[in-house]
Amino acid sequence: MAVRAQFENSNDIGVFSRLTNSYGLVAIGGSENFYSVFESELSDVIPVVHTSIGGTRIIGRLTAGNRHGLLLPNTTTDQELQHIRNSLPDTVAIQRVEERLSALGNVIACNDYVALVHPDVDRETEEIIADVLKVEVFRQTVAGNVLVGSYCALSNQGGIVHPKTSVEDQDELSSLLQIPLVAGTVNRGSDLIGAGLVVNDWSAFAGLDTTSTELSVIESIFKLQDAQPTYIVNQMRDSLIDSMA
Repeated sequence: MAVRAQFENSNDIGVFSRLTNSYGLVAIGGSENFYSVFESELSDVIPVVHTSIGGTRIIGRLTAGNRHGLLLPNTTTDQELQHIRNSLPDTVAIQRVEERLSALGNVIACNDYVALVHPDVDRETEEIIADVLKVEVFRQTVAGNVLVGSYCALSNQGGIVHPKTSVEDQDELSSLLQIPLVAGTVNRGSDLIGAGLVVNDWSAFAGLDTTSTELSVIESIFKLQDAQPTYIVNQMRDSLIDSMA
């Protein structure tokens, strides 16, 4: 299910939130209905943590993560780090990264298996990404843009990339990521996919301006029509098997 939301008056909800298969982060100080949209969809399954990063609310652009781990910029305070660590599942590794390109959400796009990163990211950072997020790392651009995190959104099911990404580039990225990709937009034609959309394997949140056509593209490429969190599916399967036995 893809849902529209707005953070205060901004449709760039990907700037103020980060969503993975094992946790969600949302910026503090938003309106109640922004949180209620996230929590009604997610809170039964994964924790939704209210936090700031380095005292700012642009947490979606400063952090990068998947179900295995979360990378934070070195501006993150000890207090914020402790709060996030206490709130996330124990299986999630959390690491502060010393990186010149400190808006990690803009320079890293990842799902649970593969990460695309800005071509100029430090070698050391690349190793940290591979270790903490347990992914294969590729230095890439999206439609010639080095800010890969800003111009695409990925889940384990599929991905949306900048609308001007050539077919050859889409094919190359698709074979690296091993998921289907589509070139598209959010928020009525915006090419900043990462800013307007957050997605995991069973839910997506897009800015309020996103058109129904854009939403249907999002739902089909991320296979959201009948998606359920894996743990709910497994639970249902177990209870069915129990009742049949």
